[in-house]
Amino acid sequence: MRAFMQRRFAAWIRRRQGTDLLPVTLQRRRLYVLPTRAGLAYTVLLLMMLIAGLNYANSLALLTTFLLAGLSLVAMHACHRNLLGLIVVSLASQDSFAGERAILQLRLANGTAQPRLGIEVDVAGAQPVTCTAPANGETLVTLHLATPKRGAQPVGRLRLLTTFPFGLFRAWTWMHIGHEVMVYPRPEGNRPVPLEAGLRSGAVPQNSTEADEWATLRAFRDGDSPRQVAWKAYARGAPLMVKEYTASGSAERMFEFDALLGLDTEQRLSQLSRWIVNGAAEGERFGLELPRQRIELDQGQAHRQRCLRALALFDGGVRRA
Repeated sequence: MRAFMQRRFAAWIRRRQGTDLLPVTLQRRRLYVLPTRAGLAYTVLLLMMLIAGLNYANSLALLTTFLLAGLSLVAMHACHRNLLGLIVVSLASQDSFAGERAILQLRLANGTAQPRLGIEVDVAGAQPVTCTAPANGETLVTLHLATPKRGAQPVGRLRLLTTFPFGLFRAWTWMHIGHEVMVYPRPEGNRPVPLEAGLRSGAVPQNSTEADEWATLRAFRDGDSPRQVAWKAYARGAPLMVKEYTASGSAERMFEFDALLGLDTEQRLSQLSRWIVNGAAEGERFGLELPRQRIELDQGQAHRQRCLRALALFDGGVRRA
């Protein structure tokens, strides 16, 4: 019953507030205040003191009761004011691999001369973090979000909560931010890396540089360029041989989804992720070929991210081996 009521209440809040576009200033209409368990116990205590004071006509007991009741009203106002006017400036995230914890960074700004103490930031799948927004300043809150599977994982409802100053009342608000965390396939697998495509024979391509190095000799075949024939060796009586060159720089590899036979879709994506991560770390030029998508040879962090995002968003509509 409690879970059902919580879902209904959450759905009502979502319809009432809609999707939030940052930055957002917390106004009165979106703040909620209720007593905590300690606050309920405090209320029961005040009622007992009131009944006892009336029963025994004890003016001192009644005065104490009314003073404590006034103190609780002041505490409720202070708790509400601790969130009122706080500005949620931005929400940023870092891409992650499945099974790890993605980093969410929430920036809060306080435009008043009163510091905001004991603000708890909570999101589903992450441990709550308590912070303080300094007077006329900003604070950066870091959350670690669980990422159980690959894909574009939406950030759920974000809650800002405070029980300052005495823990008698809880003031909170919900944020519905249309933000997603990109979760890459977990880099796993032990398949050998595909052979590099840097070995060339015959005519040297136009974009080859002086960094290309001689690798070996092989027998002449029809179609080989005469410029690559080892004429000096031929003049000494050796058979007609052709020089082969290999790029002395980074290797060039094409990682193909369909080449990973015997694996299911997620295992193929994990193996491709492993090759991409290792290839980028070693400075190789590599490409990625998926069903209905091809990313040409390139290198660098931007290319690594582009390939990993393609794996994360792969829809699974594949041709089975």
